[in-house]
Amino acid sequence: MNFIRVHRLCGKSGSQVTVVFDGYKDLSRQGCLPSDMDVVFSRKETADERIKRMVEAAKQPKNLVVISDDKDIAFFARQAGAKPMSAEEFLCRAHPARRLQAAQEKKSRRQKEEPDPKISYSLMHKINQELSQIWLKGD
Repeated sequence: MNFIRVHRLCGKSGSQVTVVFDGYKDLSRQGCLPSDMDVVFSRKETADERIKRMVEAAKQPKNLVVISDDKDIAFFARQAGAKPMSAEEFLCRAHPARRLQAAQEKKSRRQKEEPDPKISYSLMHKINQELSQIWLKGD
């Protein structure tokens, strides 16, 4: 929680921060939190279920930022009108140099995912015709 406060990762001054954990609160580790920060333990439900309920209950979900690397939570938040953000994006706000590095890594990953056309269009067309003859010759 101090990391969030020190690096001013919670946005505007006075923004409410809620951190949701799976499980039960460890009563031996009670500490004093600032009034704009809250720690929630999901107890008998999962943290994901608790986060979803919190987003659903929000009067203005567009004002929420949900930090999670879970794609299901990110999708749910986006559909509800909240802004999903990965943990990496969130932490990059504290370290501008890391933000640049993360952007470069993302660009590199995207380039690797894009197919590299090593065959010409005419060769691709010829291969498709041959495959059609093999697979569709019974039609």
